[in-house]
Amino acid sequence: MKEKKKIFVLLGHPDAVDTLSATLADAYGKGALESGHEVRRMNVGDLKFDPILHKGYKEIQALEPDLISVQDNFKWADHIVILYPNWWCSMPALLKGMFDRMFLPGFAFRFKKDGSGGWEKLFIGKTGRVVVCLNHHPLKARWMFGDYTNELQRGILGFAGVHPVGVTKIGPVQNVTDAQREKWIKEVEYLGKRAA
Repeated sequence: MKEKKKIFVLLGHPDAVDTLSATLADAYGKGALESGHEVRRMNVGDLKFDPILHKGYKEIQALEPDLISVQDNFKWADHIVILYPNWWCSMPALLKGMFDRMFLPGFAFRFKKDGSGGWEKLFIGKTGRVVVCLNHHPLKARWMFGDYTNELQRGILGFAGVHPVGVTKIGPVQNVTDAQREKWIKEVEYLGKRAA
């Protein structure tokens, strides 16, 4: 029997209603629950927080309760799933602002004080999945713009020790047929069943 996991599903689209990203988050959670995994879900658009670091990291900007809840879910989870649309070769600003504010030293990583420039990864042992919706075919987008998933897969989750982080690229999403949309939903639901 496959090991049951604690899965945190984070919808990174600011609009949690009638978007493909939201539908795929629902599908992942459904598949995971049907396989007996424990699932917690948050929608970045429902969170109340200031996404702007007004003084950069020069001053401590106290975290709002919703950001503390996101941190708690990251710490709780064995497997972290983040779904979002690709806007201008990046994640939506609100999702990036959430990471800017709450992905902090002492929470996800700890810088070494030996002058080496190294850091301790505090999320070693956790795995992840990033699901990105885009308006181009994934191979065409990679050819045109490079690997736009690096910032989340490697620069954020990987920096904290989350490994492996699988990436699923869905697209093109404009003018998609119902059959193709259903195929994507089933694909992501199957990932949820496998906690992959």
